[in-house]
Amino acid sequence: MYDVIIIGAGIIGTNIARELSRYNTKVLIIEKDIDVSMGATKANSAIVHGGYAESHSTLRGRLCYKGRKQFKRLNEELNFGFEETGSLVVSTEDDKEPLEKLMENGIKNGLDDLSIIGSEEIREIEPELTHDAKWALYCKGAGVCSPYEMAIAMAENAIKNGVKLELENEVIDIEKIEDRFKVTTDKGEYYGKYVVNAAGLYSDKISKMVGVDNFEILPRSGEYILFTRGTGDPINTVIFQLPTKLGKGVLVTSTYYGNLLIGPDANDEIEREDTSTHVERIAKIYQQAKSLYDKINPKQFIRSFTGIRARSSTNDFIIEETKVKGFINVAGIQSPGLTSSPAIAEMVIGILQDAGLKLEENPNFDPYRKPIIIKKPLKPFNEIKDKIELPLGSEGRIVCRCEQVLEEEIVDALHRGIKVKTIDGVKRRTRATMGWCQGDFCKPRVIEVMEREYGEKIDPSYDIEHSGVNRVQKSELLDYLNSLEEE
Repeated sequence: MYDVIIIGAGIIGTNIARELSRYNTKVLIIEKDIDVSMGATKANSAIVHGGYAESHSTLRGRLCYKGRKQFKRLNEELNFGFEETGSLVVSTEDDKEPLEKLMENGIKNGLDDLSIIGSEEIREIEPELTHDAKWALYCKGAGVCSPYEMAIAMAENAIKNGVKLELENEVIDIEKIEDRFKVTTDKGEYYGKYVVNAAGLYSDKISKMVGVDNFEILPRSGEYILFTRGTGDPINTVIFQLPTKLGKGVLVTSTYYGNLLIGPDANDEIEREDTSTHVERIAKIYQQAKSLYDKINPKQFIRSFTGIRARSSTNDFIIEETKVKGFINVAGIQSPGLTSSPAIAEMVIGILQDAGLKLEENPNFDPYRKPIIIKKPLKPFNEIKDKIELPLGSEGRIVCRCEQVLEEEIVDALHRGIKVKTIDGVKRRTRATMGWCQGDFCKPRVIEVMEREYGEKIDPSYDIEHSGVNRVQKSELLDYLNSLEEE
């Protein structure tokens, strides 16, 4: 019997689990996929938002800044990668009123680091930005992080502090039996006093299993373009266009590791699992981003990807105990869900306490999780060539030449309480296969390390199925852009 069963191991479920591990509670996370952070958590803008864009009348507005303020501390404890870069909402119009309204809303949400700046100050902060920028809302404390590393770090630390994780367990039924829940998966049955539904895109389906059907998830897809490492270095902040009803618009940013990232667009005409990308949409994103930053080189493109946002029919976060006592919905967590996640976890803890969960602090709670990798500059190839050619098991051997990932870093990632069954899982923990060649060189090398460490054959079929299928390739994008120029 568990005190709390959490359904879903994305950024929300892992945050809640880690927060609960501060107490002497018996906690289980159930996840249908092969690893943690497999949904929206691994495919988003990776932005730690300021907290000015969402109305103060919404939970999204009230929780964003509360979450944002915790990222520095959390990164010091968990080492997932966070950098406070600041953000700009850029306007090419003379009218400052839309920016003033955003600033006014941000102040209502508690922000104290907002200012409206003119073209000269914009160019001091972002000298490479288009000269059409006339005004911008500057938020000093916004930033970027590595969201999948954050969820992995949360999960590892929660497990270290006593939480149990069950992967590849899809929930098929939930039944309330007196003062407890029976959660049935395709692998077995689990019992808990409380259930927290953090199932993302499937949270409405999970909710309906207990007869709560007061919302629907309306998936919204957003496509992105990622460029090779170093291309983001000229960009100093997160650069937004003015937001619309569909979202914050196409942004231009550097990832935590220095890749230029542009996107997303917004499309509601999609299926929940459709993460394919489309050359017409990708090209449109490219053209929109060029209006902000015209030095984008499409030949440095390495990856297109799509994230699916779990937008609810209420268009707000749903965080509440339902009419079924002990069953808590944490649903509709679209942007700024990543930024809000620490505050969401605290809110859920309060709801659990109000519902009757007794929380006694765990005196052995250890908040620290050491990093797997540390961001560092890439060395010239001639300085690493000998380390690439070392045999398996050699000290200092480099497995991934593009991202210069060491064999010992991969070994470390494989032995942290979560069995990593895929190359994709290794990628999100170490960056192996994330470079220019997208794994053409290092995938077999990653597999041989995994097979040696686990003493079993690694089936690459999952990675083959999920890598590059229905994704726009560089040649396709270049041909399409050339055809537009010819027209």
